[in-house]
Formats: sequence, structure tokens, C-alpha cells
Amino acid sequence: MNWITDYVRPKFDFLSRKEMPENLWIKDPESGEMVFHADLEANQYVVPSSGYHLAIRAEERLKFLFDDGEYEVFPQPQVAIDPLKFRDERRYTDKLKENRTKTGVEDTIHAGTGEIHGQKVTACVQDFKFMGGSLGMAAGEAIIASMEQAVNRKTPYVLFAASGGARMQEGILSLMQLPRTTVAVQMLREAGLPYIVVLTNPTTGGVSASYAMLGDIHIAEPGALIGFAGPRVIEQTIREKLPEGFQRSEYLKEHGMVDIVVPRTEMKDTISNVLTILTQQPHRKSKTSDVEAKSAAEANPESTSAEQADQPAVAAEKTTTESSSKKAVDSPAVDIKPATA
Repeated sequence: MNWITDYVRPKFDFLSRKEMPENLWIKDPESGEMVFHADLEANQYVVPSSGYHLAIRAEERLKFLFDDGEYEVFPQPQVAIDPLKFRDERRYTDKLKENRTKTGVEDTIHAGTGEIHGQKVTACVQDFKFMGGSLGMAAGEAIIASMEQAVNRKTPYVLFAASGGARMQEGILSLMQLPRTTVAVQMLREAGLPYIVVLTNPTTGGVSASYAMLGDIHIAEPGALIGFAGPRVIEQTIREKLPEGFQRSEYLKEHGMVDIVVPRTEMKDTISNVLTILTQQPHRKSKTSDVEAKSAAEANPESTSAEQADQPAVAAEKTTTESSSKKAVDSPAVDIKPATA
């Protein structure tokens, strides 16, 4: 037996090339900086150095919004598929199948109900990854169904808009969703429920001309493109150069179209504060906040012990002050007259 061929292979293979996972590093479109994907996910897909807001999937957005990332998902309503038998370069049904396989969702709307700092809220998100977040029959029906759920459960309603407009493959049936969703918004108002709209990048077309601009409060993410027609189309039509930052969220806030521009990392607390004001309910901390406070106390036991040691002294001082005040009130007033010769 040849000793060269009869040997035990080593368990550790240092020479073979390892397969590296894709998208470990993501490039910042503004600065060109490469950011590790785990750091981006921890910061809600906002680049820490530049503050650039990357696109985010609908499921992840709701996880960041609701307490502990837990919420009840509403089922997708069933509608007719391709009633117009539309076809351009490819059949519309083939495009639907491709997008459903690529994104793993039935359509652009993802809705559910959960708690934001202990308050029940119904939320709906448009997923731009699915055919550009375009509004079709399925999306319109899902928005209306989620608004009806909010009315039945008597919860505030939060909508995250991200769309290129109506879905051209469904023609007039897509445009019909604009007045239908407007009527559903009116249902929320008649029920006295707050309706908050968060405008994300991009919110354009028929969506920006209907339910996305009918909220009680309009919040926008930094740098979001918001408008009906795109800036390039407007420039070609009027043959003039548009102002710097035109149709961006900061520009719209300056001109009164948006109430407030809020970074994604502060969105949950901002929505909670707005809902607390609109519903006139006390602000309640979430379970996550309690856990963070407990972790901070465990990390700094000295400061916690000092605070606990100061509590008896503060209580004793308070008791002494109250006793002195009580004696001053209970003692009768004495009229002291000056002595006369």
C-alpha cells in the first residue's frame, strides 16, 4: 500500500476558496462609503455617517414600528387577475408571477395591527419592490380592507406611502381605486379615528393625488421625492430649471405641504407622540423601553445605588418641610404692638 495515497485528509481546508455571501457590504449612494449590512440593519437601513435613507421592505418597516416587532398580519383580499388581458412586451400575468417570485409577497400592500408604546394601531405599508408600489385593484382592496379593520377595532390608522402611481396594466380599474380609497379615508374621519400618512421615497403619481395627501398629519422621511409628475417631466414641459431640492420632503415642508420631516430612527416615537395628542390618551412606555431601562440600571449599579441612597434623605427633608409648614398654618396669628413710653 502506497503511503502517499493512503492518508487521512485534514479536517481544515485552508487552500480552497470560500464562497462569500452577497450584500455583506452596501454602498452609500451619496458618499460612496461601504457600510456593513449588520450596521445598516441595526440603524433601520439609514447610513450612520450621511443619514441617507435606503429602501426598506414592508415587513421590516412594520417590525421597526411595532413594539417588540410583533403584529397581526391582515390577509390579502382576493381580486380578479388581469381582467383586461393586458399585454405589451410580455403578458401582465407573467409580470405578476415574476414579481411574486422575486419579492415573496402577493402584491404591494402589507397591513396589520399591533402596539406602538402600548397603544393599539393599524398600519399599512406600500412595498416599492413589488412593481414600483403601483396601485392596482389588489392594492386598493387591501388598503380599504385595512381601513375597515381600523374602524371595526377603533384604532388609529398609519399609512406608509411609497408608489410610482396607478398600475397602467389595469387601466381604468386602477384609477377607480383613487376615489374608493378616498371614501375609505372618509370612513376613518366619520369614526373619529386619527389618520397619519408617512411619505417615503418616492410617493408620486395618482397616489400623491389621493389618499396619500388626505391625512390628518403628514410626516415625511428626509430626502423623499414627493409629487405628481417627476421633475424631469416638469422641466421639459415648462422649459425652465426647477429650484434646488424641488419636490423633496424638506422643500415641501418649507412650502406647507408636509407637517414634519422625521428620520426613520425617530419615526416610532414621533408617531406615538402624535397619536397621544390626537387621541388625548396618556403616553405609555413599551415593554422594550422597560427592558432597556432595566439593562441600563444593571450596567450602572453605582448610579442606581446612589439614587436609592438619596431617596430617604429627600423623603426626610420633605417631611420636615411639610411639618414646618403645617405648624406655621396651625399657629394663631399674634398681634404684636410696639411698646409705648
